[in-house]
Amino acid sequence: MHQPRRSLIISGFCLCSAAFAATPVLAQAPAPTPAPAATAPAAAPAKPAALQVKVGVLRQIHPRDPISIRDIPAPDDGIAGANLAASDNNTTGSFLNQHYSVEDAPVKPGADPVAAFKALLAHGVTLVLADLSAADLIKVADAAHGQDVLIFNISAPDDSLRAQDCRANVIHVAPSNAMLADAVAQYLIWKNWPRWLLVKGSHPADEQLAQAYEHSAKKFGGKIVDERTYVDPGGGKRSDTGMILIQKNMPLISQKAPDYDVLIAADDSQVFGLNLPYRTWDARPVAGSGGLVPTSWDSSMDQWGATQLQNSFADHFHREMNKRDYNAWVAMRIIGDGVTHKNTGDPKVLHDYLLSDKFGIAAYKGQKLSLRPWDQQLRQPILLSDGRTVVSAAPEPGFLHRTTTLDTLGVDKPESKCTLK
Repeated sequence: MHQPRRSLIISGFCLCSAAFAATPVLAQAPAPTPAPAATAPAAAPAKPAALQVKVGVLRQIHPRDPISIRDIPAPDDGIAGANLAASDNNTTGSFLNQHYSVEDAPVKPGADPVAAFKALLAHGVTLVLADLSAADLIKVADAAHGQDVLIFNISAPDDSLRAQDCRANVIHVAPSNAMLADAVAQYLIWKNWPRWLLVKGSHPADEQLAQAYEHSAKKFGGKIVDERTYVDPGGGKRSDTGMILIQKNMPLISQKAPDYDVLIAADDSQVFGLNLPYRTWDARPVAGSGGLVPTSWDSSMDQWGATQLQNSFADHFHREMNKRDYNAWVAMRIIGDGVTHKNTGDPKVLHDYLLSDKFGIAAYKGQKLSLRPWDQQLRQPILLSDGRTVVSAAPEPGFLHRTTTLDTLGVDKPESKCTLK
C-alpha cells in the first residue's frame, strides 16, 4: 500500500523538475550605468560696474534779504532740483547700468569758489552746476581751462557771459537778461502797450538789466518815454521799512512822468521792484522786476504736464519749486540725456553732442529745448508771472524767426559778440 504512493510523490517531483527544466531562463539585464554626477550650472558672467556720473553743485550761499518773506531761500535752494533730476535720471539709468550722484559744494560769503571747485575735481567730479555770480563763474571757468570739465550756469543772467566774457566750457541754462527783457517787450507790444517808463536800480547789475530793456525796446518797437533811477538807501529791506513808508516813497519815483503805458522796473538787486505795483503815481501796470515778472519757472506753472513736475518736487522737498531749482533740474536732465545717448560721462563727448542738432530735451514748456551753438545758451520759452499765475509764455504770437521762434528771445547769431575760447 505504501509503495505506490511513494512512487507517485517521486513521479510528481520529477514531473515538476522536468517542467522547470523546460522553461527557458531569461537573460539577466545588465546593471544600470551610474548617472553622471550633476554638473553645477556655469556661473553667470559678472555684471559690469555701473557707469558712475558724478555731478557737483557749486553754489554760493548769499546772505539774501529779500523784500518778501516768501523769497527767503530754503537751505536746499537750487540743489533740490538737481537731486530730483538725479533721481529721474537713475530711473532710466537702472536699465542702462548708469548711476547719477550729486555732490554739494556750498561756498560761504567771501570764500574762494575756485578752492571749492578744485575740491570737487579731487573727488572725481567733471560735470559742475554753478550757482555763482558772473565774476565768480568766470574765475571757475578760467581755473577749469585746459581740463576735461564742463560747467552749467544755472543762475547768472549777465549778458556779458554770453558775449565778450563767454567761455567754451560753460553752458548757460539760466536765461540771459536779454531773453528776459525780450519776453516782457514782446508781451507789451502784443498788448499794444508800447510806451514805457523805465526805472532802474543804482547797482551795476541793475544798469545791465536796464540796458537789456533799452535794447528790447529798439528791437521790438517799444518807446522808453523816460528813464529814472531808484537809489538804494541801504539797510534791511523789511526791518527798516513799513507799509506806510513804502506807500509814501514809492509813488515819488514815477511822479510827473511823461504819459506811459507800463512802468518797467530794472531791479536785479531786488531792492524796490516788488514794492512798485499799486504804488505808482498814476494808475499804471508794472512789469520787469515787479508786477509781471519774466522767469524760467514759476510755482504756479501747470501747463504741458508741468503739474507732474510740481507735484514730484513738492512730494520730495515739501515746498514749491522756484527758478533756481528748475534751472538745476534742467541742467541735470541735459546731462542725463547726453549720457543716455552717448553712454559716457566724458565732458568732451557730452559737449559735442549737446551742441549738435541731435540734442533736444523736453522740460514741461510745450516744445523741445536746445542749445545755441554760438554762445551755448539754452533756448527756452520765458514765463511771465504775476506771482500767482502764469499770465503768458514768450515767444508771443506773431514774432517770427527763420529758424525757430525761440531765437526771437535773446541774442541771435548775427549780433552775437561771443568768441568761444
